[in-house]
Amino acid sequence: MGFRSYLPDGKQIWPRAAADGQMGCLIKLYREWRLSGDTDWLRHLWPSAKRALEFAWVENGWDGNRDGVAEGVQHNTYDVEFYGPNPLCGIYYLGALRAGEELARAAGDDDSAAEYHRLFANGSRWIDQNLFNGEYYIQKVEGRPENQIAAGTRVGMGAGNTQNPDYQMGTACLADQLLGQMQAHVAGLGYLLNESYVRATLKSVYKYNYLTDLSEHVDLQRTYALNDEGGLVVATYPLGKRPEIPFPYFGEIWTGLEYQFAASLAFEGMMTEAQNVVASARLRYDGERRNPWNEPECGFHYARALASWACFLAWSGFRYSAPLRELSVMPRTRRQAFRCFWSAPSGWGSFTHTLKPQQQRVEVQVTEGALTIATLAVNGLSKSPFKTARARLGKDFVEATLKQEPQRRIVAFEPELAVEPGKELEVVLA
Repeated sequence: MGFRSYLPDGKQIWPRAAADGQMGCLIKLYREWRLSGDTDWLRHLWPSAKRALEFAWVENGWDGNRDGVAEGVQHNTYDVEFYGPNPLCGIYYLGALRAGEELARAAGDDDSAAEYHRLFANGSRWIDQNLFNGEYYIQKVEGRPENQIAAGTRVGMGAGNTQNPDYQMGTACLADQLLGQMQAHVAGLGYLLNESYVRATLKSVYKYNYLTDLSEHVDLQRTYALNDEGGLVVATYPLGKRPEIPFPYFGEIWTGLEYQFAASLAFEGMMTEAQNVVASARLRYDGERRNPWNEPECGFHYARALASWACFLAWSGFRYSAPLRELSVMPRTRRQAFRCFWSAPSGWGSFTHTLKPQQQRVEVQVTEGALTIATLAVNGLSKSPFKTARARLGKDFVEATLKQEPQRRIVAFEPELAVEPGKELEVVLA
């Protein structure tokens, strides 16, 4: 998939592939199918999506030996190629394999689903064993001859010497090393790596990369934050092994990375740290220091800042699966009362989550459209052993059964419910 387009739009696509972006598109495809439930649309796109995923397997490509590990030459968002296994592209690849597994199964391609699952399991295990250094994930730099680099994977904006490449991350603590994991959480794909390693990595990024005062921080390229402001540095080298020529932008501070990192923290329940990161970013764009509606990076109104929407999803805990007709409402807060906006392709509205010692209540209102619900998943923050579920749709009570799981509670409705304007769903666990 060409990751840049010539203007006017549609005239020509740049014949180069970016490993992080291409794998990310597979996760987004799964996300959009999950939200819409449009399986006919998915089946139409599946042949192209399958080719995009399996492009990783071309000879001398990202995963030319088909072991679930992206060890090839991987062009990425830092405008260079990373040579060898690294967390940014490698974890994105794991997310694409998981998404591909679910998409293939939905499209009736069970053989592909099984192969994607095999590669995912092997790759996840390998990355945990070989790239996690006890605090975070690092890159194993592996140069290779030019004749062992697949066509279309090297843009040429990076290393001149492919056997001893410059512009690598190496042992850096990278701010977006878990970006693929964050996208997987947004899409509902679960953990791609060891859960305890994920939490340890987030703590390390917060420890090494998040600065509350940038007065002593040296940034040799573009400056988006400075002086008494705080921010999240793209990469740090706490082990003191920074390459002589590291990858570009490593000392910069981007709101897009701050928001995705804050969302990752929130998904793990690290709410104080998440709020600190967002607060320092928004303080820089408070309308006095900078324009609050324009968070530039490589140009004004840069798209990466839209990662802020992931913070909204992580904080509210709202997730919807149209194929399963499952609504998840799991706000990551211990406030007794929480009310929030929600949106899905079929409609939008608000929900309220109220938690008391002996009761948990969820109300779902639809302002426009509708939401079909067969099961409702709520968080298990309360330690009370709830035993009953009572549900009402509009003025009518409906049958509901309660199932307790380790981290959540599942309320099932038979038959499924259509929540519409004027017909609010209320569920009470007691």
